[in-house]
Amino acid sequence: MDKRFIRNFSIIAHIDHGKSTLADRMLEVTNAVTQREMSDQFLDNMDIEKERGITIKAQTVRLKFKSRDGNDYYLNLIDTPGHVDFSYEVSRSLASCDGALLVVDASQGVEAQTLANVYMAIDNDLEILPVLNKIDLPHSDVDKVKNEIEEIVGIDASCANMVSAKTGNGVEDLLETIVEKIPAPTGDPEGNLQALIFDSWYDAYQGVIVIVRIVHGTIKKGDKIYLKHSDADYEVLKLSIRSPFIIDVDQLSAGEVGMVVCGIKTVRDIKVGDTIVHSKHRETPNLSGYMEIKPMVFCGIFPVESSEYSSLRDSFEKLALNDSSFTFIPETSQALGFGFRCGFLGLLHMNIVQERLEREFEMNIISTAPSVEYKVLTISGESILVDNPAMLPESHLIETISEPIVEVNIHVPNDFVGNIIKLCTERRGVQKEIRYITTERVQIIYELPLAEMVFDFYDKLKGLSKGYASMDYELCDYRASNLTEVDILLNKEKVDALSIICHREHAKHKGRLLVQKLRKYIGRQQYDIVIQAAVGSTILARESIKAFRKNVLAKCYGGDISRKRKLLEKQKAGKKRMKVVGSVEIPQEAFLAVLKVDED
Repeated sequence: MDKRFIRNFSIIAHIDHGKSTLADRMLEVTNAVTQREMSDQFLDNMDIEKERGITIKAQTVRLKFKSRDGNDYYLNLIDTPGHVDFSYEVSRSLASCDGALLVVDASQGVEAQTLANVYMAIDNDLEILPVLNKIDLPHSDVDKVKNEIEEIVGIDASCANMVSAKTGNGVEDLLETIVEKIPAPTGDPEGNLQALIFDSWYDAYQGVIVIVRIVHGTIKKGDKIYLKHSDADYEVLKLSIRSPFIIDVDQLSAGEVGMVVCGIKTVRDIKVGDTIVHSKHRETPNLSGYMEIKPMVFCGIFPVESSEYSSLRDSFEKLALNDSSFTFIPETSQALGFGFRCGFLGLLHMNIVQERLEREFEMNIISTAPSVEYKVLTISGESILVDNPAMLPESHLIETISEPIVEVNIHVPNDFVGNIIKLCTERRGVQKEIRYITTERVQIIYELPLAEMVFDFYDKLKGLSKGYASMDYELCDYRASNLTEVDILLNKEKVDALSIICHREHAKHKGRLLVQKLRKYIGRQQYDIVIQAAVGSTILARESIKAFRKNVLAKCYGGDISRKRKLLEKQKAGKKRMKVVGSVEIPQEAFLAVLKVDED
């Protein structure tokens, strides 16, 4: 294929600004799908995406477009997520493109994630085309949004395409602009093969399916290839493109995007960002690949049945193949047995992964409360990273605990500024800047501890602003703070999975709320259960769950009191023995109660 007629581009925007809907209209305009085959969010192939109305995985598709100049162009489109938790998907997609469509809602204007995505596109040196969507809405203000794009983003929006992704108005003109302004890919089809792996997933019949962007050279069916990172050779069994239905091809050349199947069954052999070369030319240099992503939120995930541990590990490996921003390592809990400590980019990312485990892999799991990674300096001068509260050293061995601080960029209408400032102050935030973008919209920049954000900050932000606020954040640094570990004891036995790390000023309040919540969820046993919250040896709060009691005196009618006392003493001894050998069953709701500590 002549690379002059190839265009590789991505669609970037804030969440709910119409990326997936615009991709749907492009499929229709290029006749890639018929009206009968068409459905909303066509490229989103997971049920969870359609149910929530969000894009989780970036999806690629090749469209054939006949331009007004008489030539047929092949447009490789990547539809990307909009939520901040999936920004790694966006960054990987942009590294595989030559241009980007910046979609902005003409009724809402520039939002926080719009800026974050634009800066990623600029870092990748892409041609950025501003697109104003939803121009058919009665309250859209095209001129105002154009000014916002020019003032805030710094891109000339005077010739921005105006479209309605819902009706399809202006989409054909947008495709002509893409052909005209986005450059054709560079690369030598005759050179040594260099292909970048930018996505992959596991298929039960074909093994690992790899999506690649051919940077240089040509790959053909039957070729022997070498994976640089895995140090492994494979034979190419099948080459395909998605258009949007999968079509087998004989070869892929420089500039093209497609799927490679080699019958790879070992999922550890594939790494996103790896370079594929020909086996005969192993010395071919690596492509730059992708920056390793750093997880922001951690939690423990354990199988309900300990016998399912190996199945859970296999599920994690297949899931990590499809989602390279997700990490996991084995861990052991006294309360929950063998499981994994998992790292995520945010709370939504964590919820999505847990739901995919239950739906796609039919796993029954228990997850602990999310936490962040702390830097602990011991009195011996050793610095250690702790992402699990149970792994925190003894308090007398700790010099300082440093917590991650993020810079939060919030865009909000002027009417809700007071509510947002109050929320950030309650979460130990430090104000950096308040900037009035227009007379109606304000940009608020705060520095916040990440631990204060991982529970319900985003939900509270949306609630206090009636849904109008948007947010983006990035990690700044680690700062020492007055933090402590709050332990939960059940009958004086520490439950490591329920421990939390919080600010010392909030420890007593959170400990009291937590034991009250746990009292509701932990069922009654045949013996008394004492729930305590403690910092070290200091008990902060206590609740009791009374035992089931059988009336052993029911059969006694009169007679000597010593007989009744003997029966009661015998019952008391039995309860005591049961308490020693018995274990308290902790339901999943009890672990979720840790999440809801701040609600009361």
